[in-house]
Amino acid sequence: MSIVAIDIHPQKTFSELCPNELPVPGALSIVPHLNRQAAWAHYRVLTKDAHSPHEPWQIDNQEHYLPLENAGDWVSHAVLGTEGYENLPGLPLPDNYHFLVHIGLESHTHTFGACFHDMSENISTGLIEWLASRNAKTLIVGGLATEYCVQATVLQLCWYGKWRVIVNLDACRSLNAKEEHQAIRNMEKAGALIVHHTDDIPALLA
Repeated sequence: MSIVAIDIHPQKTFSELCPNELPVPGALSIVPHLNRQAAWAHYRVLTKDAHSPHEPWQIDNQEHYLPLENAGDWVSHAVLGTEGYENLPGLPLPDNYHFLVHIGLESHTHTFGACFHDMSENISTGLIEWLASRNAKTLIVGGLATEYCVQATVLQLCWYGKWRVIVNLDACRSLNAKEEHQAIRNMEKAGALIVHHTDDIPALLA
C-alpha cells in the first residue's frame, strides 16, 4: 500500500505571476505545503491545465467566476509554451514527478477534474488506473483552485477509488470564500478528510 501526493494545477496561470490570466490570491504560498506533503509520500503526481491559444470558450476578460456546475467561458490561460503553463516557482520540474496528467488539450472540452478528459467522465486520463497499479492507500491533495479543479478532482477520486483522500487546505487557495466553504462540504460529503494545516497530516498517516 502506498501514499501518493497529488499537486493539482499548481501553475503560474493561476497565480499573481500571470495577472491577466486566472490569478488566485495567495497561490504562491502553497508551494512549501505541496513540497512538504510530498515528503511523506511514496509517489508524487502533477496535474496541469493545458490549452491552445485559440479555444472556442475564450472571452476577453474575466469579470465573474461562476460556480463549478455553471462554469463556462474563460479568458485565455495555461497555454502550452507560455509562462502561465509552467509550474509555480519552487516546485519540481514536471519530469521529476512520477505521473503527469494534462487536461484541456481538446478544444471542445474544458473539464475540471483531473481523472477524466471530458465532463461526462467517459474518457479516463489514466490517473485512477495508475493509482490502482501503485496500490494507493492514501492520497494527499493540494492545488488550485479549491472550488474548481481541486473539488472536481477530489470528488472523482472519492467516487472512483477505494483509497483514503486527504485534502490539505494549507496547500490550496480559492477565489471565493463562499464557494470554497461549499466545496469543502461537498468533498467531506463524498468521503474526503479535510485538514486545515499541513502539520495535521502525519497523525493521519500513522
